Amino acid sequence: MTDQTAKLQWRDGVPIARDFDDPYFSLDDGLAETRHVFLNGNDLPARFGGDFHIGELGFGTGLNLLVTWDAWVQAGRSGQLHFTSFEAFPMALPDMATALAQFPMLAGYADKLLAAWTPEAGPVALDPGVTLQVISGDARKTLPVWQGRADAWYLDGFSPAKNPELWEPSLLQAVADHTRPGGTAATYSAAGHIRRSLSDARFTVTKHPGYGRKRHMTRARMDDAK
Repeated sequence: MTDQTAKLQWRDGVPIARDFDDPYFSLDDGLAETRHVFLNGNDLPARFGGDFHIGELGFGTGLNLLVTWDAWVQAGRSGQLHFTSFEAFPMALPDMATALAQFPMLAGYADKLLAAWTPEAGPVALDPGVTLQVISGDARKTLPVWQGRADAWYLDGFSPAKNPELWEPSLLQAVADHTRPGGTAATYSAAGHIRRSLSDARFTVTKHPGYGRKRHMTRARMDDAK
């Protein structure tokens, strides 16, 4: 059986995917990057409340989940947070623990994630109000047959130049097909072909200031009457 776990090298405590030669989070400040791109980019935590579902392409270290989970708790809204992530190469538990140790302010959440980390197990209740499901495999095959729909998407694959599979027009169309009316998507990339594909998939697409060394990022919104 082929080993499908992530192959890593490390740079100043940041995991680098050997297959893509790309870091899993910002070399400058991964926490701030997640808040800027994925929380602010999806108008979160302002939209939290009720039965809220986040979809993600690329689970990686789980940092986006932890930052979102913390924001959900801090927002103090009633309801249930569902977080579904599509990941081709799940990270081995020791590697995930090493990566997340860079963020001691999230240690309480990280401990719960690490204790429950079994990507093949299906939905896992991390807290009474937070459920995680990591769907392993090629998202081009797994997302189109997914039965859920998300209120917000984190498009967090590796660089489009190095991991074009996660940015194909057909996959971004599948993202749109699994987005609730009024739902949103955000990504650190502002590549023209990605913005065009999102627009072709019926999102309204806008370019915004990026984080750190990235000049721009992309935000997208689905029409309320999709």
